[in-house]
Amino acid sequence: MGLFNSGYESLIEFLATGGNVLVIIMGTTFFMWALIIERLMYWGGAHGGVVKRAKRAWAARNDHKSWYAHAVRERLISEANQEAQRNNGVIRALVAVTPLLGLLGTVTGMVEVFDVMATTGSSNARLMAAGISKATIPTMAGLVASLSGLIFINAFDRNAQKASHKISDELLIE
Repeated sequence: MGLFNSGYESLIEFLATGGNVLVIIMGTTFFMWALIIERLMYWGGAHGGVVKRAKRAWAARNDHKSWYAHAVRERLISEANQEAQRNNGVIRALVAVTPLLGLLGTVTGMVEVFDVMATTGSSNARLMAAGISKATIPTMAGLVASLSGLIFINAFDRNAQKASHKISDELLIE
C-alpha cells in the first residue's frame, strides 16, 4: 500500500509540475492507448474470424462469375478492410494532436515565466523555475505520447494493407 501511495503522490507532483496542459495530455494519451489496445486485441484474434466469415460467405455462393458475384466479393473485401482500419483515423489524429498540446504547454509555461519577470522585475531563476518546468515537461510528454502512438499506427496501417491484399487473393474469381 505504501508503494502505491508513493507512486500516486509522485504522479500528482509530476502533474502539478507540468501544469494543467499535462493533465490534458495524460487524458489524451490514455484515450489513444485504449484505442491502441483495442486494435492489438483485434489483430491478436478477431481479424482471423472476420477473414473466415468472408471466406465462408464467398464459398457458400454458387456463382463466382457474374457481375453480382463480383459486387458481393468487393463488399466482403470492403467489410473486412473496414474492420481492419477501425479507429486508425482516431489514433492517427491523436498522434498528431499530442505534440500540439505539448506546444500549448510550452506557450503557457513561458507566459508564466514572463509574468514572474514582469511582476518581480528580475530574472531570478528560482522564481521562474515553475514556469520553465510547465514549459518543458508538457512538450516532452506530448512528443513521447506522439512517438508511442506513431509506432503502432504505422504497424496497424501496414497490417490492414496486407490483410486487404491477402483476402483479395483468397476470394478467387472463376
